[in-house]
Amino acid sequence: MINLEHFLVLSAIMFCIGLWGALSKRNIVAILMCIEIMFNGVNIAFIAFSRYNSPTLLTGHVFAIFVIAIAAAEVALGLAIVIAVFRSRQTVEVGEVGILKG
Repeated sequence: MINLEHFLVLSAIMFCIGLWGALSKRNIVAILMCIEIMFNGVNIAFIAFSRYNSPTLLTGHVFAIFVIAIAAAEVALGLAIVIAVFRSRQTVEVGEVGILKG
């Protein structure tokens, strides 16, 4: 029987993998993908809590839909910034961009 702890362990593993990737990668696109993995881990936790604590209410599902909408906006904005940086600097490496330097 799969219970709440299994889903929370999966959620924590996904979040930790995404966090490790976001902190260790140098490519901006890879960092955005790792942030998406973190968002998916949070969505699993929201839906698992909703399913096991109040199965008749859909509060976790609603929160997950909001997180998906925020993630879509983050990807659209992030990729627009990546394209703008690539056009001006010809690279998408975080260390080489130095956009905040004068």
